Amino acid sequence: MLRVSKVDGWLHRAPTQPDLTPPGDCVIIRSEEHYGGKQGVSLAAGISSRSAGAQALCLHVVTIPPGTRGLPHFHNGHESAIYTVSGETEVWHGAGLRQRTIVRAGDFMYIPPGTPHMPVNRSDVMTIAVVARTDPEEQESVVVLGLPPHLAELMSFPVASQE
Repeated sequence: MLRVSKVDGWLHRAPTQPDLTPPGDCVIIRSEEHYGGKQGVSLAAGISSRSAGAQALCLHVVTIPPGTRGLPHFHNGHESAIYTVSGETEVWHGAGLRQRTIVRAGDFMYIPPGTPHMPVNRSDVMTIAVVARTDPEEQESVVVLGLPPHLAELMSFPVASQE
């Protein structure tokens, strides 16, 4: 049972209508358009400054085929949030890519600004994830790193997207 202890009249006020007048037109981005990101994964066109005129965010669908990996990278000055829709990905992250986390369908992962990370799909299922970032320029803050010596065995995994 929901109990409200202090009402202060808000329950009895008429609802107000929010101002839904947009500053510009809404933009629809169709999911058919893809491109290879600097970080070595395939990105759906998504929402960014380039595609939709976004000013403070970027939202993409990322695909990582089975048996492939991304490139070690970080996003300079921008945080990322990832929701895994399908598949399972091994993510190496942190200083020197020394930490390893398995991210599965239904998991969320937060990556702080400037944190190195690299996805690896060792499974036989396509990984699909939704990635939101505070970089509307989408690829401008991506800084690609070299593969650390302790992960040299991952050189045998092809990069998911070479575009």
